[in-house]
Amino acid sequence: MSGFTIGLAVLGGLLLAILVGWNAWTTRRNTPRQPEAAAVAPEQAGAPERSEPVFDDAPLTPLPLPEKKPGLDGLIDVLASIAVDGPVSGEAALAAMPPTRRAGSKPFAIEGRNDASGEWETPRGGQRYAGFQAGVQLANRNGALNEIEYSEFVMKAQAFADAINGAADFPEMRDEVARARELDQFASTHDAQLGFTLRARNAAWSPGYVHQHASRCGFVVGAIPGRMVLPAGAAGGPAILGLAFSTQAAMADDPTQTAIRDLTLSLDVPQVPRAEQPFVRMRDAAIALAAAMDGVITDDDGRVIPPEALDAIGADLESLYDTLDARDLSAGSPQARRLFS
Repeated sequence: MSGFTIGLAVLGGLLLAILVGWNAWTTRRNTPRQPEAAAVAPEQAGAPERSEPVFDDAPLTPLPLPEKKPGLDGLIDVLASIAVDGPVSGEAALAAMPPTRRAGSKPFAIEGRNDASGEWETPRGGQRYAGFQAGVQLANRNGALNEIEYSEFVMKAQAFADAINGAADFPEMRDEVARARELDQFASTHDAQLGFTLRARNAAWSPGYVHQHASRCGFVVGAIPGRMVLPAGAAGGPAILGLAFSTQAAMADDPTQTAIRDLTLSLDVPQVPRAEQPFVRMRDAAIALAAAMDGVITDDDGRVIPPEALDAIGADLESLYDTLDARDLSAGSPQARRLFS
């Protein structure tokens, strides 16, 4: 065999080795990272059973119970008083309630003043009420209350008043619609919903891998596949942060082979109390997850967010919190949560 032939054989072998290595590297890169296997106790180390990976698909802690619905408030609601000649039973009030609790896109509600306690509450059976008030929200993220919605509110409240033999007193529509527009303008310029995208640098992630690392940062599985939340410190409070990835990936038949290349951390600023330090926890969670999962923090357009930019965002939020406090719409308060919804 000539030297040329030997050289070609060697070159062919090298090319084959490079190709095999490339294929192995590509396969490894495209294989989603899997969660770490469950630890095996020393006394079971010699057992023949294979240790299965832990996917952490079940909630580690129960989700917080929904908090009590906040009552009507003149700060963000149109209020109409409904006078009655004598106490009305809760059963009669419930029977007179309209079938829907909205006027257009705005929440609508009726409250009664409990004859025994004097407190305003949603009517309930077994109680008696000395008076009522109807309310419709002035603004929400769908916009300001308009004339058509106000008229629907009047119709619903008047029908309730007629059913219980009450007399309704409504404020001037023009004044309330103007108040709604002013409140909506304030809300529109002081709303803040933040989101960071965490992208995989190299190998993609499996759902179990995401769950495992997110749970170490305090997240629990949410009600929707592909959604996790960081629960509030106080029972019944709103979730502090959200974490989301593809719902389709979360529901795949074989999640171990499902590739996730990015996930989103989100914070609805007006919904979470300032005392929870939500942005600090969002920043820390993003940094911790990026480090542990070999990811990078970016904005929605894929631009990397440097640490100094995160600090600047935090400083801007402190100013926003101050403005909301001055308007009696502190982040996380019942009024703010209703307005920014």
